[in-house]
Amino acid sequence: MIMPENLLCSKSHEYLSDNGDNTFTIGLTDYAVEQLGDIVFLELPDAGSEFKKGETFATVESVKAASEIYMPISGKIIEVNNNAVETPEILNEDSFEKGWLVKIEATGNVETEEADLLEYEDYKEELE
Repeated sequence: MIMPENLLCSKSHEYLSDNGDNTFTIGLTDYAVEQLGDIVFLELPDAGSEFKKGETFATVESVKAASEIYMPISGKIIEVNNNAVETPEILNEDSFEKGWLVKIEATGNVETEEADLLEYEDYKEELE
């Protein structure tokens, strides 16, 4: 599994990957996907929607449970992974490369909002 080098994770198991141009890719961590089990449904917002850090922006359902997905930083949705909506099981196969959820343009102070996010290695250690 390919790990983006600049991956930050929230305590609610979303990841944030910096695309380098004030845009970010957001998805669920491999841990979250593993805990959910077989994912059967994914609901994502429309492009153009804006969310503040911490707001629910998506819903995922698995055979075990339904879960809300929270925005790790404030942003405006610029791209939605419709492939993941149509075939939500790709999250189980590859939550980083194929199973990303949305791409956003940051609307808040990124440095301030990223302060409580963990680097992937630290996130994994905290789960143990």
